Order: sequence, then C-alpha cells, then structure tokens
Amino acid sequence: MQGEAGRRRVVITGMGVVTPLGLDVETFWSALLGGRCGIDRISLFDASAFDCQIAGEVRGFDAVPAFPSPKEERRSDRYTKFALMAARQALADSGLDLDRCNRDEIGVFMGSGIGGLSTTEEQHKVLLSRGPSRLSPFMIPMLILNMASGLFSMYHRLRGPNLATCSACATSSHAIGEAWRTIVMGDAQVMFAGGSEATITPLGIGGFCSMKAVSTRNAEPARASRPFDGGRDGFVMGEGAGTVVLEELEHARARGARIYAEVVGYGNTADAYHMTAPSPGGEGAARCMRMALRSAGLAPEAVGYINAHGTATWQGDICETQAIKAVFGEHARRLAVSSTKGATGHMLGAAGAVEMAVCVKVLQTGILPPTINQETADPECDLDYVPNAAREARVEAVANNSFGFGGHNACVIARRFS
Repeated sequence: MQGEAGRRRVVITGMGVVTPLGLDVETFWSALLGGRCGIDRISLFDASAFDCQIAGEVRGFDAVPAFPSPKEERRSDRYTKFALMAARQALADSGLDLDRCNRDEIGVFMGSGIGGLSTTEEQHKVLLSRGPSRLSPFMIPMLILNMASGLFSMYHRLRGPNLATCSACATSSHAIGEAWRTIVMGDAQVMFAGGSEATITPLGIGGFCSMKAVSTRNAEPARASRPFDGGRDGFVMGEGAGTVVLEELEHARARGARIYAEVVGYGNTADAYHMTAPSPGGEGAARCMRMALRSAGLAPEAVGYINAHGTATWQGDICETQAIKAVFGEHARRLAVSSTKGATGHMLGAAGAVEMAVCVKVLQTGILPPTINQETADPECDLDYVPNAAREARVEAVANNSFGFGGHNACVIARRFS
C-alpha cells in the first residue's frame, strides 16, 4: 500500500533488545519506567587503575540459543552474540514464518560502532606473548563489524539487501533509516535493522577516559549518568544490542501481523565540523531533524515526544537542546524530551535501535520514560526532560535522535499506526 505521496508505507512488526536493564523488551521497559539504573562497578575486568570504573554491563546473558551450535557461539565476539540474540527476539516477536516468505526479499542492516574490540585485545595479547602462528584463524571474522549482519542472514538464509552501518553513536539509527528507505524504494519487503556494541574492555574504557569524555562518579554508579543535569560530568559506557523488524505494510497485513507503529521519516546529515564536538548551536542536528520532518510530511507540532541522544556530556546536551529549540520553536516548550541513557549508559552503536524500541513503546503504551538523575538545573538545558518519574501522555508521533563522533547525525520519526 502506498502513502499520501504515493510512497510505500513501512511498519514495525517486531522488536528485540539486550540491555543492562533487561534481556528482552518487556523486562527492559518495565525497569525503565520504574526508574531503575543498570550502571554499576565494572566486573568484566579489573578497572581499579582507570579514572572511570563504572559501566552499564549486560549480566546473566546466555547467547547459545541464538546460534546453531555452542561451537558457533564460541567463534563469535561478544558484540555479535548480543546482536544475534536481539535479532532472534525480534524475529520471534514479529511472528514471521520465514518458510512462507520469499527470502530474497528479506534483508539485514545491522551495525556496530567499534565491532569486536574484546577479540582485538585478546588476540593482540596472543601475538605479543606467543607469536603470530598462535593467532586464531577466527580472529578476523570475529572482530569485523559486519559479521553480526552476515551471520544472521546466513543462519536464516536471508538473501535480501545486507550491510553493516558504522557511524559511531548514530550507527543503529542509520541502519533503521536506511532499511526504511530500502523498503520504500521497493528493494525489500522485510528488513531486520539495528546495532550492537560490546566495548566495556580495558582498551575501550581507557580510550574514552583519555578523552575525558566519561563520568568519574565512581562512588555513585547509579547516579553517574545524568543527561541534561547541571551536575553531569560525562557519559557512562553501556553495552548491548537492539533490532527492529521493518515491513512493507501490505506484506504485514497479508500475514495478519501485529503492527506496533509506522516509520514515516528519516534524516541523515553531517556536522562537517569536528572529530568529536557537535557543531555550534547543534546546527547539524537541527538540519537532521528538519530533514526527518520533511520526509515524514509532518509539521513540528505533530511530534509529541523525542528520545534524545542526551549522553550527559556537557556541550552535547546543550547543543541538542539548542537544536530542538531551533527546529520546534515554541512547540519545544510543550514537547516531552527524555534521555534513557541515564538508566542504560551509552550503548554507542546499539543506542539508536534500543531507543527506537523505547519510542515504539511510548506510542504503544502512552507512557513516557523518565530521564533519571535530574537533580540540578542547567539554565542552558531548559526543556521538559520528563525528570525522574515516568508520565502518562498519549502522543501521535515520536522522534529518535542519534548523533555520533565524526559529526554523524540521524533522526528517525515514527507515528501511531492507523
């Protein structure tokens, strides 16, 4: 079925997440609404010598069910394990019977900001201590960031469009947006889209520490990630994965699928300004949101909720606030804006997909998730960030912002399906 502009309509019919707050969508959502925080002291390695000793780790995770065999699971990096589990959940949630589908028309866009960092570290130790002959023959397939996308397609024989996006913290939002475009253009009927990250390693934490980008509030892990708060001192690393199933509307209707929401717009711009800092005034982010609204055919006033990028970096939160004001004008004062990174930490390349699931749940339930740890006012961050407690509010359209190092900006807009 085509939309008002003669465009194919694309809906979300399945979701899956692996997060520090829960290993499936409903557990994650319940914890999020309850104001829980998944950040604690790092347990994956001894972080006592690091400036930052806290992170949002995925705990109690068993990846074996997502693989054809335990052997295949052992040959995959942690980020791939997260990705395949989230995608497996999304497949089950969608109710797709792949044996009754044309697998040439089902694709996978699944990315990662960094890829197999733990594999890189482990194999580098082997190289230095035991020599090149002892490197694993699976080292390269394990660490490259396209392997999650490739393996999911192999395991389920999905022969449609397939690629791995990599745009730092905008990675999985770009995956979703480009998958939406792929279906709109008629190149696929169904797309699995999302991202995964597993960078809570000595090299990952150490690198971000050296940039002075992360919080050092080590004595208070649950209060360390403070988006838009006047006492914020940097982001906290998180890990995990998210996947959504995007489907052409008539394909979904023909099989009687449950439809969560409709994706209607997408923006993709570059700051072209700095390696890590946002452009002044959030100019690139503002252009991205305007592009998404334009492609959706929506006036700014139609959007009722924004899941902000909101990482709790000092300048980043200010620039996103400025961008929202520039795009939405007076309506910015009526918008609900929340960042769920206070609860999960910053999952880098996985963030956008997990937060897309949050946006869908907002449309589905009429409940807005809180920005936790909002305690001190910042006069430059003066919007309604849904502080500290969930709130009931029926909204018709939502926007999901993701902005990455390198000046990469993504915005995906979804609306209540009708």
